Amino acid sequence: MSGGVRPDLFAAVGDTPLIRIPHLSAALGRNILGKAEHLNPGGSVKDRAAKYIIEAAERAGTLAAGGTIVEGTAGNTGIALALLGNARGYRTIIVIPDDQSPEKFDLLRVLGADVRAVPAVPFADENNYYHVARRIAQETPNALWADQFNNLANRDAHYETTGPEIWRDGGATLDAFVAAAGTGGTFAGVSRFLKEQNEAIRCVLADPLGSALFCYVKTGRLEFEGDSFVEGIGIKRVTDNFKDAPVDDAVRVSDRDAVEMAHYLLREEGLLLGGSAALNVVAAARVAKGCPAGASVVTILCDGGARAMSRLYNARWLAENELTPTARGLEFL
Repeated sequence: MSGGVRPDLFAAVGDTPLIRIPHLSAALGRNILGKAEHLNPGGSVKDRAAKYIIEAAERAGTLAAGGTIVEGTAGNTGIALALLGNARGYRTIIVIPDDQSPEKFDLLRVLGADVRAVPAVPFADENNYYHVARRIAQETPNALWADQFNNLANRDAHYETTGPEIWRDGGATLDAFVAAAGTGGTFAGVSRFLKEQNEAIRCVLADPLGSALFCYVKTGRLEFEGDSFVEGIGIKRVTDNFKDAPVDDAVRVSDRDAVEMAHYLLREEGLLLGGSAALNVVAAARVAKGCPAGASVVTILCDGGARAMSRLYNARWLAENELTPTARGLEFL
């Protein structure tokens, strides 16, 4: 990480460390590298997209002093927008499905966001959080609809910062990049940059059940099966950010395997991570097993586990959902 005084909160976003996950790497005989995005000021990879969306809107004149930022989000983008919005004096209205973790609602309110919980309904339903946020932005004076799914400032953030940082810190020995997609900004931005540096780097999508992207990559059809409790990743449509992203393959990961990995990483590595980060590490490990010994695979540690305490790290919730971890090692891989 670069030294020196950061002039403001915006300048503190990014330049996160690339961490070798030592016990997992030793067990696999390959290097698993995690881009520690949970160490951003807002606690997630979404800080980068929020920063770029705000700055792009300021340059374009679509977000002016005293303005309001409106977004539909599973939580982390809303948290990032609220935090960075506070630093710039903007109000935030966050529309969020009512099935997201209680910790996200609590944090959004602490940050001063106007939180609008809506029923968790499919995208085709006009009451879906995405459409509700769009309408609120249209009806609110001096408001910006962040539209993280189709606002290409999201993808640009990762093409211009996350990708170059990964390449700077580990690119010379990198064999594969593995990550999930929600908006698609992280995967698309990083994969495009890495492919430009070395076409041989495999870019593999990690996808939970209930998402259509695994099938889309494999067959070109938007089909899905099952469901997942993992928040913020997986989607049933192709966003503008994900469209045309270079994808070599896709790996599907079950909730149980994500839970097992989350608890393994906490127990063996001292990493307290959210469900999406754990899912990414499962997928990265599986991709690594198909690589030559000594290969290096990088993934994104999207967010920390503090926002998942009531579910992923709650024994009662896990038992009620038949997800109690039982693995003593890495047999789930």
